[in-house]
Amino acid sequence: MFLVCNILLYFFAANYFVSGRNLNVNLYSVEEQRLFRGFRTKRAVDFENYCSTSGCCSSRNDECSYHYSWKNTTCYCDNFCDQESEGHIDCCPDFWLACKERDYPVLQTSTVFPTLTKEGCWNNGINYEDNTIIKDNCNYCTCLNNHWVCTDHVCLVRDDLIEEINKNDYGWKAASYSQFWGLTLYEGIKYRLGTIKPSPSLLNMNEMTRRVSLDEDFPLFFISSYKWPQYIHGPLDQKNCAASWAFSTASVAADRIAIHSGGRFTSNLSPQHLISCNIQNQNGCNGGNVDGAWSFLRKRGLVSYSCYPYVMDKVNEFAACNMSTLSDEYGKRYANKQCPNSIEDSNNIYQCSPAYRIPSDEREIMKEIMENGPVQAVMQVDEDFFLYKTGIYKHTNVTNNKPHKYQMSDTHSVKIVGWGALKMSNGKKEKFWIAANSWGNSWGENGYFRILRGENESGIENIIIAAWCHI
Repeated sequence: MFLVCNILLYFFAANYFVSGRNLNVNLYSVEEQRLFRGFRTKRAVDFENYCSTSGCCSSRNDECSYHYSWKNTTCYCDNFCDQESEGHIDCCPDFWLACKERDYPVLQTSTVFPTLTKEGCWNNGINYEDNTIIKDNCNYCTCLNNHWVCTDHVCLVRDDLIEEINKNDYGWKAASYSQFWGLTLYEGIKYRLGTIKPSPSLLNMNEMTRRVSLDEDFPLFFISSYKWPQYIHGPLDQKNCAASWAFSTASVAADRIAIHSGGRFTSNLSPQHLISCNIQNQNGCNGGNVDGAWSFLRKRGLVSYSCYPYVMDKVNEFAACNMSTLSDEYGKRYANKQCPNSIEDSNNIYQCSPAYRIPSDEREIMKEIMENGPVQAVMQVDEDFFLYKTGIYKHTNVTNNKPHKYQMSDTHSVKIVGWGALKMSNGKKEKFWIAANSWGNSWGENGYFRILRGENESGIENIIIAAWCHI
């Protein structure tokens, strides 16, 4: 009878604690000896509602906190509370349900190493007492009756996926990235991309007539920065703001302004200006249309990055527009406000002519890049692309035999700056595009990636956009 009661108590407690609704736990980091390494000390929480009653905060906000009288401490309802890399958690008990809009059902259990001298659960040589909750990558584990009871979310960074890619001859290698650690695959797709699927207006955008003759030759290797030194701008980092629509547009426009002005104007342009001010039918850090971005560039224009620096790093943050322009009698726009960056004097407005589409043909795209500068490409990003480190990317079949939750994709936009070809280990020559991403210089090949060319890999040749730009 005692054994039966214990079993029933275990399953009740597992559902009660790990659901995310009622966490009566001691909260530890995975590495106990690094407990105080983070910005805040460890805090514990009880059963009561906090975030669901008083609200959530989208970024780190130490005032977004509530007194926990039972242990005379504080818990938090901001999106920083569970971001410590070693699993440190100081969220209020209802944070995941109220602020993340999901709970954490019990989906897996793991048996701990037995011990005769200590009860509790073990992890990496550290013993944790019952009712302790830790964060392991993107999952939460609770120690119940000497067993870890864990959530079973698919993480964006997965060692098994990296190992599977690297042991096979896919033509590229995968790696782990600290900036993606702790995110689920769903969150990576939601927060790290941000280009809305092509709209009818984008699909109907004017397409350049074909210009490549049958006998026209192209170099085996071409990269824009070799032809136009000092004119091509490197990759930025959109962080957890789903705004690739703004980053790719601003970067392509900045390159083309420098090229088309003969180097008179070489400033990088501000994606923040687009995110905060291009709000008609756009969603800022929750996604946007590239055709809407180009329309804004034509009608309103953008200031430089140094004038209006990037400040967004959370998907739910909103920064109000801090720049406005007026038009003269000739349609030229001028800023009527000073730069948000007070140490920058130049608030010049840069504009582009109406954007146009390049035919979805390898040689047409090459000719446009070689003559007029980098182009914008809309592509599909699958789960393995986040882990790209080097080589010529093509989507793998590693997750084909796994459940659907392991296979997710959405739309992204990037800047194609050139092309090349490489002889592979099998003796076959493989052609590739060279493209700039917006995930920072630590990702991929210094922020760039190579992707299979001429076969519309990941749909990268479907939608190619360019424009003539001027000041």
